[in-house]
Amino acid sequence: EDCARFFEDVATIGEVQAMAQRLHVAKLLNDGCKYSDVAEVTGASTATISRVSRCLTYGADGYKLVLGRLEK
Repeated sequence: EDCARFFEDVATIGEVQAMAQRLHVAKLLNDGCKYSDVAEVTGASTATISRVSRCLTYGADGYKLVLGRLEK
């Protein structure tokens, strides 16, 4: 709830929607879904999916941290 209020203040609706889409992409990739399935389900471009995939593999583990908290 605190994060939602923060993002409401600092980001546009479009930016929040883009972050939500990327988080959905990260969850699906983390669950082992193929790029084509992720694109179909989320409507994300292959460039976005590729970027999220790189972050999951080589990033600072931000996606993994958030996904882990959402699973609890």
